[in-house]
Amino acid sequence: MNLEIRRYTKDKISDVLDFENRLREEENFWGWEIGGGYIEAVEKSFDDGAFAESVSLLAYADNKVVGRIDSSMIASHFDGSKKAYLDWICVIKSYRHSGVARLLLESLRGILKSNGIGTLIALTASNEEAQRFYKSVPDSEMRDIGIWIDIK
Repeated sequence: MNLEIRRYTKDKISDVLDFENRLREEENFWGWEIGGGYIEAVEKSFDDGAFAESVSLLAYADNKVVGRIDSSMIASHFDGSKKAYLDWICVIKSYRHSGVARLLLESLRGILKSNGIGTLIALTASNEEAQRFYKSVPDSEMRDIGIWIDIK
């Protein structure tokens, strides 16, 4: 399989929407709907300076997105460090176990390293397949426990 990794830019939103729809055809448990509000928020994110430190990559096979990874930079006064947060990594089910996620992660790590980021932090999905993947990532270890706090 010939894979190409490309940065996710505003002109690729339609490719990502196609990816999102194909994800749902193979597995329909995603926690959000692809509606007007979602599309509008994604479009606006590319013009919002708050997203300047975000890195999003797409894996293409046969000119279709088959995988995606999204991250953002975290700068903390706690210890004066800059880290990155892995917000999302997903591969179309029919393309899993073929190296797509690993290539996306390696590509992201290269970009982060070139930007002086030495640590990538991720909340891991609780499903067994995701846990196996994360445990197989070189130079990584499972630490701590993640928590989601909704701000209301």
